[in-house]
Amino acid sequence: MNTVQLFITCLVDTFYPETGEAIVRILNRLGLEVAFPADQTCCGQPAFNAGLRADARLTAEHTIRVFEAASGDVIVPSGSCAHMLKHGYQELFRDDPAWLLRAQVLSSRTYEFTEYLVDVLGVTDLGAHWDGVLTYHPSCHLLRGLGIDRQPRALLASVHGATILDLPHGEECCGFGGVFSVEHPELSAEFLKRKISNLEMVGEPGPTIPTLVVADTGCRMHIAGGLHRQKKPQRVLHIAEVLAN
Repeated sequence: MNTVQLFITCLVDTFYPETGEAIVRILNRLGLEVAFPADQTCCGQPAFNAGLRADARLTAEHTIRVFEAASGDVIVPSGSCAHMLKHGYQELFRDDPAWLLRAQVLSSRTYEFTEYLVDVLGVTDLGAHWDGVLTYHPSCHLLRGLGIDRQPRALLASVHGATILDLPHGEECCGFGGVFSVEHPELSAEFLKRKISNLEMVGEPGPTIPTLVVADTGCRMHIAGGLHRQKKPQRVLHIAEVLAN
């Protein structure tokens, strides 16, 4: 049995452990053993995006050491964290040949979750079932940073019983953007307001209440928080939880 390493990410580990559990169940069903390096921490992206490169470098060095000691592909349930491991680290170490090589080796074995299922394992139909309407929000780092869009859509199209509807203006940012939501809270709130308004348009003019599917936990937390505060009935789930259903 082949072994893969799960990089859980801070937000999944802290707020949505059920996403990690769903990923483990899916990968186990596909014949893979899932390992979890206990020493893993943040990928360093918040510090990196805030311009704190020295702090980000310390975190990146730690992450590289942790996964160098573990064999197998590294699976990441977040477009933003996968982008950091695959591209951010190479920018961070571009002037340090020794660490750059180590970052490139980690990059070569790192995959976002849906990318791994579709492009590496060649799987789209996981036997998942869903009664109701699903709509998909492509997160910024996943879509524009990694160029991943076909893969999550193919997986959702194979969910039995589900009605898949487009999210109007789906490619627009939800407003989270990591430190962006802290540094520019007014803009973040306006982006979120527009995203929720577009979500409410899914399935109109009928009484449809869709479930919004994401592949980035930052987007999930941000949009779900807005829905909760506005007492809206729509739900937000990570794609792994839908596929494990």
